[in-house]
Order: sequence, then C-alpha cells, then structure tokens
Amino acid sequence: MNLGPVVAMVWEGLNVVKTGRVLLGETDPADSKPGTIHGDFCIRVGRNITHGSNSVKSAEKEISLWFQPEELVDYKSCAHDWVCE
Repeated sequence: MNLGPVVAMVWEGLNVVKTGRVLLGETDPADSKPGTIHGDFCIRVGRNITHGSNSVKSAEKEISLWFQPEELVDYKSCAHDWVCE
C-alpha cells in the first residue's frame, strides 16, 4: 500500500467478508482461481493489488485505520426493496 495510489472502501452486506474474499481469491495468487482478482491480475503475494479483511473483527480494526465514524455513510439503493428479501 506504499507504492502507489490507494482507494480505501468499506463494503457491507450479507456475508460480505466471505463474498469479498471469494471475489479477491486466495492471498497467494498462485493458489487463486481464474476469474478472481488475485488469480487474474497478481503474480506475487507481496505485490497483490488488493487487500480484503479476513474476518469481521479484523475489518472493524482496519476500517478504523482509514476512516472516522462520521465518514462512513449508510446507503440504500432505490432498488433495494425490489431485489432484497
């Protein structure tokens, strides 16, 4: 995270940590499936282009490193009631 621009985000939703980890792939790109970010775009562990928390507890800690509570915004899409149960 010290080698270039960083875009910090907070994702929320049902099983978001697990789903995010699936999207990213394994920490080691060599173990990541094709179609994941690490599987398609990374070559070494130390050069991964993304980072995702591995648990809700670590996410809470990492979020506090980047954001103040007042910087986090709740957002509800206008389509939420149509697509969420």
